[in-house]
Amino acid sequence: MKRIGIMAALHGEVAGLLAAMGAGAEVRRIGGRDYYSGQLLGSECVIVLARVGKVAAAATAVTLIREFNAGQLVFTGLAGAVADQLRVGDVVVAESLLQHDMDASPLFPRYEIPLLACSKFAADAGASDLLARCATAYLQEDFMAHAGPDLCRRFGFEQPAVHRGMIVSGDRFINDASGVASLRAELPDALCVEMEGAAVAQICHEYEVPFAVVRTISDRADDSASLDFSAFLDQVASVYSAGILRRYLEASAVIA
Repeated sequence: MKRIGIMAALHGEVAGLLAAMGAGAEVRRIGGRDYYSGQLLGSECVIVLARVGKVAAAATAVTLIREFNAGQLVFTGLAGAVADQLRVGDVVVAESLLQHDMDASPLFPRYEIPLLACSKFAADAGASDLLARCATAYLQEDFMAHAGPDLCRRFGFEQPAVHRGMIVSGDRFINDASGVASLRAELPDALCVEMEGAAVAQICHEYEVPFAVVRTISDRADDSASLDFSAFLDQVASVYSAGILRRYLEASAVIA
């Protein structure tokens, strides 16, 4: 059975999954991170808090692949909307990822990863298709029961939608309108922005390990981002991640 490595940058993004795994999980501490291994919904999993930023995510991804023999990685968490059509509460499943702060010009074209001759990394099609189906099913069938009308009113979302496309990553928390405007102008295909996914994508590309990334839109990545982020993380992120990934793990176990 293929072991699935599940990563997140913040504890709230995987708290529900860790609770579901229970006290029977085996815990190994490597590089200051606790890796929780065990069975979850019929799938062999390793769940870890990767921490924030590209370096932290890349180091964690390497450990999952080399120390735990993970045959697939999934990164879950929050992101800020870049594309105008995205709303708070929507879900984005990556088709490709790019590091928006990579610029080794004039030695290499802007955004291109030196010596890899590419700037975008494609997520695994099969894993991403399944993840998108699971996200759609969760939002249609379980979302309102889990969130409740009060939470929906507080964060201003109604019936969230699933989007697929390009996610961009960088070591900067984008929380101003000018930053979003720059990303839209320079990377018009970008749906949302976060700080880890494209680094994981690069590691998986180099190790030839399939991966998928799912992000919940917590804010518009503008001047309201810092105001909305903490509350959304505490009250929504864990519920979303647990709900979507529980479905994903169940489906993966059936396929295996």
